[in-house]
Amino acid sequence: MDDLARRASRLLTLPPSCGPVRLIAVDGHAGSGKSTLAARVAAALGNAPVLHLDDLATHEELFGWVDRLRDQVLGPLSNGETAHYAPYDWTARCFGPPRALEPAPVVLVEGVGAGRRALRPHLAGLWWMELGPAASWRRGRRRDGPALSAFWDGWTAAEERHFAADPSRPYADTLVRQLPVGYEWLQGPLATARRDQPVTHREPPAATY
Repeated sequence: MDDLARRASRLLTLPPSCGPVRLIAVDGHAGSGKSTLAARVAAALGNAPVLHLDDLATHEELFGWVDRLRDQVLGPLSNGETAHYAPYDWTARCFGPPRALEPAPVVLVEGVGAGRRALRPHLAGLWWMELGPAASWRRGRRRDGPALSAFWDGWTAAEERHFAADPSRPYADTLVRQLPVGYEWLQGPLATARRDQPVTHREPPAATY
């Protein structure tokens, strides 16, 4: 069993966090490798469901999808029911037919802002892709090509505003660095705070990097 498979299997030992579901957030800057990691972890778990936050965002509401997530996904999963959400079509600029999301033992939520304040009470784990904004955005722009340059200009400004107001990294229990082959797994700020400080019900202060 390789290290990614071991990490994936450990998720099954976590306490459920959203009804019967262990909801795992994979957060980080756009272009940092969140989708790739989530896909690999899902495969290691026998095709665990993955919710892509790009399916809930829109051109007008890049980060204004919390109500949709709560109503369409978190509510049903917390009751052990199959969730149904309408994925956004970024070409047609409208929502498509509903898509089912089963209350599996582990459900991965990947996307910028997956570890935001409104979601954290529902999470069993928060992983942060440890790649800075400039490097991440270069990768994303290279991936999407010059046709989406204007979109990226607007996106990076919106992402900066989001993380300035609602950072995720300080609350991650695991930091993940993508290597040329495989990943490096590091203890996150939240896990470190829990180790070094008395147990408290308050979240640790936001960190900068």
